[in-house]
Amino acid sequence: MTTGVWLVGCRGSVAVTAIVGALAIRAGLADRTGCVTELPLFAGVPLPALADLTFGGHDVAAVSLVKKAQALADEGVLPGGPVRALEEELAAVDRDVLPLPSARDQAETAALMASDLAAFRKRHGLRRVVVVNVATTEPAPAPHPAHARLDLLEEALRGSRPDDGAVLPPSSLAAYAAFLAGCPFVDFTPSTGARLPALDRMAVRRGVPYAGHDGKTGETLVKSMLAPMFAMRNLRVRTWSGINLLGGGDGANLAQPGPNAAKAASKGKVLRETLGYVPQGEVRIDYLEDAGDFKTAWDLVTFEGFLGRRMRLDFTWHGCDSALAAPLVLDLARLTAAAHEHGRSGPLTELAFFFKDPLEPAPHALADQWNLLCGFAGGLRPGSGPDSGGPR
Repeated sequence: MTTGVWLVGCRGSVAVTAIVGALAIRAGLADRTGCVTELPLFAGVPLPALADLTFGGHDVAAVSLVKKAQALADEGVLPGGPVRALEEELAAVDRDVLPLPSARDQAETAALMASDLAAFRKRHGLRRVVVVNVATTEPAPAPHPAHARLDLLEEALRGSRPDDGAVLPPSSLAAYAAFLAGCPFVDFTPSTGARLPALDRMAVRRGVPYAGHDGKTGETLVKSMLAPMFAMRNLRVRTWSGINLLGGGDGANLAQPGPNAAKAASKGKVLRETLGYVPQGEVRIDYLEDAGDFKTAWDLVTFEGFLGRRMRLDFTWHGCDSALAAPLVLDLARLTAAAHEHGRSGPLTELAFFFKDPLEPAPHALADQWNLLCGFAGGLRPGSGPDSGGPR
């Protein structure tokens, strides 16, 4: 039986790139470069095959997957040949992309979302469905008493009204619906997602794992390698400033103060956690419409060495956001599905390698995160279950 991947934000650039990539690999039209789970480390780990992933999702946008893929090909994000060859397959996936339901309260809305997940699983005879949030970044929500306890949350959701303000932000409602349907959940965005005590409790009770937050694809990936270097060499980082320029829908969304603040906070944690202090400087995220799906980051680092000598390092990162993110979405869907099969529930802190702002407790240095991931992969191999000391 195959594994379903339900993408919240299914018609966005990252989701469409992931779908096209998986379909192209299955058809022999692309290789597996960029997919971490295709490294030798994962040989023998019982992951669902890329060819066995079945896609569907929710989205507020009406553009078809075929049209979106064609637009991404025109922008140079996707190769045109596979997009043209896969139009029929993309159209088939498009039939499983549904509008986000809306009801009289959030409890009923979540129930409708969970019903969509159950119908998708039954329609395709899927063993399980992993829900991955790749929707646009949302502002951090205001604290709510119901976020602390599951019983209070369920009561508040039943009493919510559209004009009263939402109890849960959209990403957390998606996580709630996933857990309601018995599905693992991955938040690839800086949004709140499952990171609320009530939702953590719900995941454990329902026996499903979750992972997050904010896929690490560019500037922060470099930071998570460089910051440990300074710490291990006992070099004092005085300032670290970065400017990020990006376009596309993500860039337009991050031009708004709320989402921008959430993203900047996520990007900034690696320095504090790795160095043990916060250097001067800030991370700026600026919208540049003409950049499209490509992003450029410039970072300037000043540091102090022996006898107080001042020095500097600067770097430029230029990449295609969707091409960097999409294979990680596929990796996370496969790993989370395997963890669910293995009996894991609650937070998958071992997947910190993939995130800017990983679930705690987890290291932020990339090498430490890699070691954690290696141990996680080994624990998923046959013979490493609960009775043999494997992870729980």
